Amino acid sequence: MIPMSLAVLRSRALSGMDAPAVSVEVNLANGLPCMHIVGLADAEVREAKDRVRAALQNSGFEVPSRRITINLAPAELPKESGRFDLPIALGILAASDQIPAAALDGYEFAGELSLSGELRPVRGALAMSFAMLRHRSHGEAQDGRQDGARARAFVLPAANADEAALVTDAAIYPARTLLEVCAHFAARDDAARLARYRPDPGDAAPVYPDFADVKGQQQVKRALEVAAAGLHSVLLIGPPGAGKSMLASRFPGLLPPMCEEEALETAAIQSLTGSFAIERWRRRPFRNPHHTSSGVALVGGGTVPRPGEISLAHHGVLFLDELPEFDRKVLEVLREPLETGEITISRAARQADFPANFQLIAAMNPCPCGWLGHSSAKCRCTPEAVQRYQDRISGPLLDRIDIQIPVAAMAPDTMAQLADGEPSAAIAGRVAHAHARQLARQGKANRKLTTREIDQHCRLDPAAARLLGDAMDHLHWSGRAYHRVLKVARTIADLAGSDLVRAAHVAEAIQYRRGLRDE
Repeated sequence: MIPMSLAVLRSRALSGMDAPAVSVEVNLANGLPCMHIVGLADAEVREAKDRVRAALQNSGFEVPSRRITINLAPAELPKESGRFDLPIALGILAASDQIPAAALDGYEFAGELSLSGELRPVRGALAMSFAMLRHRSHGEAQDGRQDGARARAFVLPAANADEAALVTDAAIYPARTLLEVCAHFAARDDAARLARYRPDPGDAAPVYPDFADVKGQQQVKRALEVAAAGLHSVLLIGPPGAGKSMLASRFPGLLPPMCEEEALETAAIQSLTGSFAIERWRRRPFRNPHHTSSGVALVGGGTVPRPGEISLAHHGVLFLDELPEFDRKVLEVLREPLETGEITISRAARQADFPANFQLIAAMNPCPCGWLGHSSAKCRCTPEAVQRYQDRISGPLLDRIDIQIPVAAMAPDTMAQLADGEPSAAIAGRVAHAHARQLARQGKANRKLTTREIDQHCRLDPAAARLLGDAMDHLHWSGRAYHRVLKVARTIADLAGSDLVRAAHVAEAIQYRRGLRDE
């Protein structure tokens, strides 16, 4: 039997994408009135004692004139942010018998308190509710008791309710103030209790900019259709105003609809940065960082590791405009995530893993002035200047980009015509059909095929094999480039409904590889 001077509540910390359980233990003892927080708490957590004291007083509760010790267990797990304000305040009230301690059992709590007692939103609410449900199914052990399998409800700020309740079967009880939470546990009838929240994200399909707005550029549109069908990375090379950014911004509308698991993963990452909005539910992310971004901004980091742009683009598109203008060291950090689909951020005291299964769409000018090859003959760049500019993109990174396609400047007569391009919905229908073929055949997109799976699923007819071998000898491709062309050819065959990769499919894939240095 726990004495009334001790209260134990449940909450959660954040560690990368995970939200490990935290026990908030509040003990009242005789001695000079003071409040101590222990358990590897950072500055934001230690400051909770001042916020909690003011919130309790301004909500009409009594702050015990005793020695208050708050332990956040386990002690070796770092704790950050103001998410522990609410459980600390409730623990003090329960330990001092101002609310019934037994009623708190079966709940988890998170929320930052204002000095007036209002609840402010916290980061990672979706990650916490997802972890609460997942750990429950695994029988999470806490305080030596295997009580994790028991269903728990989650009490948190009302502003976090939309995201937290997206997890199926999660019992979410939002509140706006500390008084509302306390009334829920002190109430004798259901009318005064908090209502369980159920989200309504809507059934409307996400709306993206339409490819029908793009005039001309039929070859580039076809290349982007192939890229969407197999989730291949793309480099667009062309002069200013050719439509590279316009094409890239419409690319997410070609991708297959997000499944429930993909939508949850994407929303959970956005929740970690506090940028989630219910309006973006099931919408493919489109991240467009500026070329002055640092390596940490791109891959994530910080004293408390947070996701970067490549993780925020998970299951979506990372668009890098003006690719050579990025610092070369920044671009090199993309090489491993492009291959593995994840990123591990290691710091002296902690390590965090974030998913980074993004689709890279990059754009660049062909030379420093941008007009190389343009019919206006404006370019005055020397061959050495052009080479230095293009060499800002390393060979190993370029080798990892599946499709490298020139984007020609628009002719005046084409610009004068009304936009009559094929709508995104028609292209997306073909993409979805090809993607479904890949899932039925191998359970994954063509971009993710391993070497052994390539040998199994990318069978070439004799003419296609000869053509690809001749191209590799003539263009001096690496083994990685050879396999990437083969995977693009497999995607083209899927769009054509062919089980065998034929010479026409290989020929088209080869053309998509000759964009920058294979001329």
